[in-house]
Amino acid sequence: MIGQDKREALNRRMAELGILEDELIERFIKGTGHGGQKINKTSSCVYLHHRPSGIEIKCQAQRSREMNRFLARRELCDRIEEIEQGRKSERRQRIEKIRRQKRRRSRRQRQRDVGLKRQHGQKKELRKRPHAGD
Repeated sequence: MIGQDKREALNRRMAELGILEDELIERFIKGTGHGGQKINKTSSCVYLHHRPSGIEIKCQAQRSREMNRFLARRELCDRIEEIEQGRKSERRQRIEKIRRQKRRRSRRQRQRDVGLKRQHGQKKELRKRPHAGD
């Protein structure tokens, strides 16, 4: 599943950020969402709480508990780096990009878009072959 090199890289990253295993509260809880009886019976969802920072993470991205443990720790490292460096994470940037794309356009922007569509349509109209009756 998870290679030894990836585990070691995560451990180094946690050490660089000052995250100790003793500071983590880890629980395994039953997941939610799709999956039916299997998801209701197994406790593969990982809940991590980092006491010094107060960050809480729930991870049920995979069916495997070990993989979810790895992913939860990686997400914790990402969030702590984000706080320390004061930059926006890639995940946050993706969310903001989608929000901008879904945002309602202003009246002026819509009028401009319609004008551009008309111009494009006129250009395409000029490309047509002349009809015999015209």
